[in-house]
Amino acid sequence: MKKNMGNIDKIIRILITIVVAVLFFTNIISGTLGIVLLVLASVFVLTSVMSFCPLYTLVGINTCPKDKQ
Repeated sequence: MKKNMGNIDKIIRILITIVVAVLFFTNIISGTLGIVLLVLASVFVLTSVMSFCPLYTLVGINTCPKDKQ
């Protein structure tokens, strides 16, 4: 797997995950919507840690900066 996520993209995903987790655990969002958003947030964390997003590959997006040579 080649990295295709930049630092800003990772930070945004982590912030979204934190917001969703706080909303879920304070019972502001609950039920099916809460569970779906929590699963999506966990996918965001996983892709941020790996620096690879499979959806980006399908769409052809690459936010990872190019190596300076």
